[in-house]
Amino acid sequence: MTGDQRLALDPETADHDLAALVLTVVELLRQLMERQALRRVDEGDLTDEQVEKIGLTLMTLDRRMTELRDHFGLSPEDLNLDLGPLGTLVDPPRT
Repeated sequence: MTGDQRLALDPETADHDLAALVLTVVELLRQLMERQALRRVDEGDLTDEQVEKIGLTLMTLDRRMTELRDHFGLSPEDLNLDLGPLGTLVDPPRT
């Protein structure tokens, strides 16, 4: 770490920062689960009932993530880490 780079630790924002970190990891896992589910649907190896259940589950997870972000005052962009040349950690929010 160079002299200009400092770790910003603020006890006033620790809860908010921790919530952002945890929700970032949860959002990454949610997106991975969604991709896996869509891949299985595309492969056609699921019953109609399983496809319906997956769809409802993914919608519920998405809604709950929105509720949690709202509760902690976070936007979808707050949950995205810039990894430099690798791009961003999670996909941009869907519109």
